[in-house]
Amino acid sequence: MPPRKLRPFSLPNVLTYGRILAIPVVVGLLFWPGDPSMRWWALAIYALAGITDYLDGYLARLYQEQSSLGRMLDPIADKLLVAACLLMLVADGTIRSWSIWAAIVILSREILVSGLREYLAELKVSVPVSRLAKWKTAMQLFCLGFLIAGPAGDAFLPADWTRLIGLFLLWVAAVLTLITGYDYMKASIRHLVEEDSAS
Repeated sequence: MPPRKLRPFSLPNVLTYGRILAIPVVVGLLFWPGDPSMRWWALAIYALAGITDYLDGYLARLYQEQSSLGRMLDPIADKLLVAACLLMLVADGTIRSWSIWAAIVILSREILVSGLREYLAELKVSVPVSRLAKWKTAMQLFCLGFLIAGPAGDAFLPADWTRLIGLFLLWVAAVLTLITGYDYMKASIRHLVEEDSAS
């Protein structure tokens, strides 16, 4: 079957746009940390955004609507969602003390990888996403889900357990972030050295 004509408003791209538009909504809902219902709404919208992260890629492959626009926006949407949630959770005290370092590690890695990807794109070098990097992304999504629920989750689990589970998963995500960031940087430096040697 020949590929369809790629459109900026194809369904996969619309799902990615929706994930970006969900970010200010989740941030706005997290401005009411004392209202458990706002936490649940924030979690619901965050979960829907996470589901679209899987669906947009799946539908793009299914309907052969993979596009440069989609490949560019998909990782940007993921990073914006994670960064916005981490900043809000630090601001309202859900993430505090030593756990802030885990958030810093995750944000720093995302900035580093984005910079490397941009530079390597100029060299027409593509570094594939590893299986461990996919686990890292999944761990980030799960830990942020628990942290967004935060105190609202105390209605179902013993006091503060929801936050503590989220913080534990946050540290696991931070460790995976360091490993995958190192792997990505090592692969990038190898390409850069080869480029310098060839020139």
